[in-house]
Amino acid sequence: MTSDSLPDAELDVLSCLWKHGELTARAVRERLTTSRPMTHSAVSTLLTRLLEKGMVIRKKQGRSFVYRAVNKAQRAGRRVVSDTLNRVFGGNPAAVVSSLFETRPPTADELDQLQNLVDRLRAEQDPGKGANL
Repeated sequence: MTSDSLPDAELDVLSCLWKHGELTARAVRERLTTSRPMTHSAVSTLLTRLLEKGMVIRKKQGRSFVYRAVNKAQRAGRRVVSDTLNRVFGGNPAAVVSSLFETRPPTADELDQLQNLVDRLRAEQDPGKGANL
């Protein structure tokens, strides 16, 4: 496993930090209680692993450490999507999108965003066609 690959528990802890900003191990445990109940020791271990992987930093605050994610969620999310694309969908991006929309159909606004993305990607592939839009 590379340092860019994260087990589900580590990803849940990191996601908590992305969502809430700087937190102590106790605060992470409390916020994850409903979705992933863990002991304080387990959360501390996961935070230490993330620290060793360079995914979080910490600073001393009183008697506790406060942790903060180093990378933004979107950057790490790209790694997860890339890994899933290759491992689960055989490198086929259309299969990923199809699977996603079978799980949850897009809203009208999301369809507009997707159309804009497709239009931009087509223009980047063939700049001559993009000028005629």
